[in-house]
Amino acid sequence: MNRFTEKLSLSKLEGSYIKLLNNIEKIPLVIIDDFGLTPLENQARIALLQVLEDRYGKRSTIITSQLPVNRWHQYINEPTLADAIMDRLSGSAHRFELKGESLRKKTLEKK
Repeated sequence: MNRFTEKLSLSKLEGSYIKLLNNIEKIPLVIIDDFGLTPLENQARIALLQVLEDRYGKRSTIITSQLPVNRWHQYINEPTLADAIMDRLSGSAHRFELKGESLRKKTLEKK
């Protein structure tokens, strides 16, 4: 997620924002990792909505987060955009909730 927002900011400065969105739309599978770790700026909210809208029903998107899904709306922190984003995410979503120890922790313990 952090790289996504950084890339968006840079593309705005370079004038390649639309090209970036068009490229993301064509990727068969987009994985947004660590959703909810840092606050979302308005530009990132709008871009996330645009990416999800462009891909809806056409391409797959995976979002991983340690933030419980019932707090995503609050995290997005803009009611209208949060409604739109959550609508696109939940429309045809498959949700997997993982429980248990961190695999990173287990790997470190083995070393």
